[in-house]
Amino acid sequence: MLIADARGRVVAFNRMAAHLTRTRSDSAIGRDFRDVLPLQDAEGRDWWKCTDPYGGLAIRVRQPERVLLLPDGREVMMAARYVRERPCGQVTRLVVTLRDAAHRARSERSRADLVSTVAHELRSPLTSVKGFTATMLAKWDRLNRTQKLFMLETVNADADRVTRLITELLDVSRIESGRLEMRRQVVDLAERTRRVITGRIAAGDAVDRFRLDVRGPLPELWLDSDRVDQIMSNLVENGVRHGAGTVTIVIEPFEGGAAVSVRDEGEGIAPDAVPRVFRQFWRNKRRGGTGLGLFIVKGLIEAHGGAITVGRAPSGGAEFRFTVPAGTPEFV
Repeated sequence: MLIADARGRVVAFNRMAAHLTRTRSDSAIGRDFRDVLPLQDAEGRDWWKCTDPYGGLAIRVRQPERVLLLPDGREVMMAARYVRERPCGQVTRLVVTLRDAAHRARSERSRADLVSTVAHELRSPLTSVKGFTATMLAKWDRLNRTQKLFMLETVNADADRVTRLITELLDVSRIESGRLEMRRQVVDLAERTRRVITGRIAAGDAVDRFRLDVRGPLPELWLDSDRVDQIMSNLVENGVRHGAGTVTIVIEPFEGGAAVSVRDEGEGIAPDAVPRVFRQFWRNKRRGGTGLGLFIVKGLIEAHGGAITVGRAPSGGAEFRFTVPAGTPEFV
């Protein structure tokens, strides 16, 4: 933030302004704001000459945030507020706020990644649905029962895939905006995990692919049962898809709550990749899925008041370990 007085002399120049402009605060105080903060628009014009804060329209009270350029070409997000002695009077204070435009660039890259990922993930199932439905409509009488059944099963599976993607995108939106609702009730964490494993076995996974280890009685846990299923399903699927050997789930008491560790026996996660695991669109070398699952898992666990980490399992593979607190809804 930069604040200039009625004469345009800088009276306040905080640490972030000094960092962004690479100008020392003590050298900025007392100087003309235009010299301290020379800004240009995208066409190379002097921004302060164009806007003339002290001599321009008397009805103006602010400048909306926009991208401007520092002398070295770096972008900053700048907004200004004009403090007047009375409506339409002289400017007594000019308050300029600055933000690093790198955040804007990251946001734009994130949106571009989102559009690209969604387009890629939707194209394949929708192409399949379109192709099979068109074939059935055009050749229904010439197709036998086995062919029709295969096409309908494929269309149904691809529709489920699209539904999962849309659900994940909605979850990401709710997590980022802080609108994720939790419907807490007493949850048997071990029983919910058994159901997830049973569902995987029913879907075709081998019985000996999973091992559940519940260590000691757990305290009363007030959790969102649907979200718990979502967390466990994502972590178990991650272990099956990207790991190897047996997927072991360990549930144990921890600091008055519970801790859950999901371990596999694969290659594990490279140390340099650990900081990126819970980011949106992160995938390991084995591509698969949208890259949103672990980001959603982290958001759901934190919404419960817990935390999640990733490390190396005793067997050498990856270990995802999360904790959740115990207590009644009023205290969690």
